[in-house]
Amino acid sequence: MVVCSPDGKDPLTHGPIWVPGGSAEPALSPEQLAAIARNRLRLPSVAISANPGEVQLVNLPTWLWLSGGWQEVSANASVPGVSVTAIATPTSVTWEMGDGVTVTCTGAGTPYKAGADPKAPSPDCGHVYRRSSANQPGQAYLVTATVHWTVTWSGAGQGGTFPDLTTTGNATFRVAESHALNNGGG
Repeated sequence: MVVCSPDGKDPLTHGPIWVPGGSAEPALSPEQLAAIARNRLRLPSVAISANPGEVQLVNLPTWLWLSGGWQEVSANASVPGVSVTAIATPTSVTWEMGDGVTVTCTGAGTPYKAGADPKAPSPDCGHVYRRSSANQPGQAYLVTATVHWTVTWSGAGQGGTFPDLTTTGNATFRVAESHALNNGGG
């Protein structure tokens, strides 16, 4: 019997394993090892970045990108004679912008470069706010970025795919409105 947590709810906890006579190690199938490798994956934390800086502006493109949390991760599990690797690959990120709009991007996004045209939209991941965040709690929109991961495994001449995993990060974006004054040229 393998118990990996005091309450027995850890995914690696399982009932009795048959150990053939004369064997020092329990025989685990590649699928069982794959599940262990999947549970050993340590997905990175999601770190949200955006431009313009600390305050977004209504009707000005906001560039979105992840400054952390977008890299392939792998983990291994083995017993004598059998080794399995699980690989988690980020495939998309879904941004909930706080204003009721959801944006899905197939990559981490492109960081904004200083000196670029501030009116230019992001080439791959961005949003344009149409309303100020002044009426929101804390006068800011809560933004959530959820990274979707595809998890595959291979070893012992076999392979497969697990149900996708997700990681999530949050940030708050203040969105201001800029007004022009026309004083009649004087």
